[in-house]
Amino acid sequence: MCTSPEPDARRLPGDLAMWLFILVELSVFALLILAFAVTAQLKPQLFASSRALLDTSTGLAMTLSLLGTGLLAALALEQMRQLRPRRAAGLLGVAWCVACVYVWIKLGEYRHLASLGLGLEHDTFFTLYWLLTGFHFLHVLPGMLILAWLAYRAWTQAPGAGTGFESGVLYWHMVDLVWVVLFPLVYVLD
Repeated sequence: MCTSPEPDARRLPGDLAMWLFILVELSVFALLILAFAVTAQLKPQLFASSRALLDTSTGLAMTLSLLGTGLLAALALEQMRQLRPRRAAGLLGVAWCVACVYVWIKLGEYRHLASLGLGLEHDTFFTLYWLLTGFHFLHVLPGMLILAWLAYRAWTQAPGAGTGFESGVLYWHMVDLVWVVLFPLVYVLD
């Protein structure tokens, strides 16, 4: 006997406006990533020598920070679905702190590269590096504000946190997804 899924199980999480926003943002990132990948193929020696100036372990630490934040946000969403808003708020508070680790590491990397004279105009690799990672960084910051807002809403047990909560977590997962592509492209692949 075949049973149909519950209506809620077939519902798209979050709201449609957030999905449209994510689609537009991912399209912009896709264009920047494509520009980076094509230019890397056209200038392999430049990209290899410039990439060697980056610290892969720093990139890995940032990756772990962002993925850890995403995991904690997903766990918080599950706590909200189980009607445990205080636990969700606690998980989001920890997620926010883990995201701060990313910001701290990324700002340190930016400061280090700038001190070496590897700024936006140094070469094609670093122009694209700063554009890609800077654009991503500008998405992390509002993502952290969203996490903080969700934590506040969960802590105060504000009504109607369901769809908005899902949308906020979806935004953070977009930030994760983009970084999972950027890390190997920028720091690892030759």
